[in-house]
Amino acid sequence: MQPRDITAYTFLAFAWGLSFLLLLKVVAGFGWIGAVTFRCLIAGALLYAAARLTRRRLAFESKWWHYVAVGATTVAGQLIGLSYSTPLIGTAMAAIFVATIPMFSMVIAQLWGMERITPPRVAGIGLGTLGIIMLVGFPAVPVDMTFVLGCIGMVFSTFSAAFGSNYAARFLTKASPWEVTIGSFFAGGVMTLPFLLLVPVPGTPQPIDYLYLVSLAALMSALTYVVYFWLVGRIGPTRAISVEFAVTVVAVLVGAFVLHEDLTAIQIVGAAVIIGGCAMVLGLLPLRRRVA
Repeated sequence: MQPRDITAYTFLAFAWGLSFLLLLKVVAGFGWIGAVTFRCLIAGALLYAAARLTRRRLAFESKWWHYVAVGATTVAGQLIGLSYSTPLIGTAMAAIFVATIPMFSMVIAQLWGMERITPPRVAGIGLGTLGIIMLVGFPAVPVDMTFVLGCIGMVFSTFSAAFGSNYAARFLTKASPWEVTIGSFFAGGVMTLPFLLLVPVPGTPQPIDYLYLVSLAALMSALTYVVYFWLVGRIGPTRAISVEFAVTVVAVLVGAFVLHEDLTAIQIVGAAVIIGGCAMVLGLLPLRRRVA
C-alpha cells in the first residue's frame, strides 16, 4: 500500500475503534433503532450538504437498487447489529466479532468468483470458526438469552458488512465514494425509519445526547465511510476490510481499560485464533506451498 493508503487505513482503525464509546451513549439516548436511523440520515445529509458547498459533482449514474442493497447491508444491517448487540455483550466482545468480517468477506468473494479458493484460506476459515466457538462458548458472563441474542446480532452485523462491501466492489465500481456513501446512508436511514414505531426513542434525549449523535454521524460515519469506500476502490474489498483487525484491537483496549469489561482467558485466545484465521484467509501469512 502507498503512504496515503496507510494513512487512510490508520484513520479508520482509530475512528471506528473509538466509535464504540459514542455508540453506547447514542443507543442509551435514542434507542438502538433510533441510533441507526438518525445516524444514517444525519450522515447522508451532512455529506450531501458538503458536496453542494464544495461544488462536487454527484452523478448517481448506477442503478438505484445497488445503493439500496449496500444501504440495507453495510449500513443498516451492520449498524443495527452493532447498536443492538454492543449494550448486551459489551464493547470488547462486540469488537472481537468485528474481526470476523474479513473472513465472511473472503467466503462471499469466493462464491461470487471474485477471489480464488486456496487450502490456506480454507484452513483460515476453519480457524475463524473455532475462534467464534471459543468466544461464545466460554464467556465471562452467564450464558443467558440476552447473551445469545447479542451474539446472533453481531454475526448478522458482521455478515451484512462483508456482503455489502463485496456488493459495492462488484456493482458500484463506477460510482465515487461520495455517491456510494450518500446513497447507501440515505437508503439505510429510510429503511429503518418505520421500525421506530416498534422500538421508539426511550424518553427525552438530553442536549449532550444530540452532541454524541452528530459526532457519531459526522466523524465516525460520514467521513469514515467515504474514506473506506475510497480505500476499497484503491486496494480492493478484502484488503480494505482487513482494517477490522486493527479496529478490534483499539475497541478491545477501550473496553478493557476505559469501560472495565472482563474477558476470560479462553476468549482472549479465541480472539487471537480469529485474527490468525482471518490473516490466513487474507493471505497475510507466508503459507504458500513450494512448487517442485
